[in-house]
Formats: sequence, C-alpha cells, structure tokens
Amino acid sequence: MGNMSYFVCRHRASNVPKTHASTIIPMNLDWLKTGISPLKDLLSFLLSESRTSDVRKKELLRELRNNLNIFHNGFRNEVSPDVIIDMLSNEAIRTAVSHNFSFKKLKAGKIEPYHIFDERNRKYQGWDAEKLVDKIDEKIEELKIIKKMNGNTVKGVSNNISLMLGNCYYRMKLLADFIRGPK
Repeated sequence: MGNMSYFVCRHRASNVPKTHASTIIPMNLDWLKTGISPLKDLLSFLLSESRTSDVRKKELLRELRNNLNIFHNGFRNEVSPDVIIDMLSNEAIRTAVSHNFSFKKLKAGKIEPYHIFDERNRKYQGWDAEKLVDKIDEKIEELKIIKKMNGNTVKGVSNNISLMLGNCYYRMKLLADFIRGPK
C-alpha cells in the first residue's frame, strides 16, 4: 500500500446509497519521502547541539529533534495521523515563552536563501527563529484542537490534515536547517 494512512469519510454524494455512505480515503504521507534522507543528519546535529548548559535551549532542541523523529518513524511505520498528532509536543515552546526565552539563542539573524532546501519554505525567507517557532507552535495546537473537536480523531474532518502535517513538518525541518546553517 505504500506510505498511506486511511480514514473514513462521513460525507456522501447524493447518488450513493446510505448503506455505502462511508468511503475509505487514503491520507497520503508521500510528501514526507523527500525530507527523510537529510533528516538523519539533522537529528544527529540537534542531538549534539542540545548539549548545552542553557536549560530552555536544550528543551527546545530536544523537542524539535523528538518531533522530527516522530515524523520520520511515523512515515517509516505507516502510523496514523491521529497517533502522530498525539505524539507531537509543544510543551518546551510553551515553557520557553512563559519564561521569556530569547529565541535568538537558538539562532540569531534571519532565514536566508541558503538555509532553505525545500522550495515550499521560500515564503519563510526573512523570518527569525521566534516567528518560525511561533508558527510551529500554532500548527501543533491547531492539529490537536481539530482532533479534540472531532471525538479525538481526524478521521472525517473537512480540513486537509495531510497538508497541515506536511506544513508542520517542513517548518520544523526549516528551523533545524536554519539552526544548523552558516551564521
């Protein structure tokens, strides 16, 4: 079957009998294929970078590494989007914000063209670490809220969960590439 998760769509076309109202629709996670190989190097980098005496920075880097690892392993093992969403964490981000952490400690400066390896991230050129982390946090929260609002599942929601997960993943990957990139 490839790397697809499946969910049941509750909507039905008017010409489909009620007995066949539920349709299985694949949730394609193939967008993740392109980012998996370079991800191993990023995960190693984040592990070594997280060896710092700054507790907040260490927590943020570990959370970023763990979240990227969730995507990596979720893709390899064809894990459902519900499980991926449950496992994604933004606690370190929330803690850092509540303690007034300066996200410049992750990486000072702005995202430059040489930090961007995925074309879909071009729109983030000129952003700083704080703005990007805020968007990552926002996307994780949005995914968790959508899941909670729908009986603790994303099956049958009208939102494009695959696209939302893709956006979340590529933002995290960009943040890791930005932190690793040249000064």
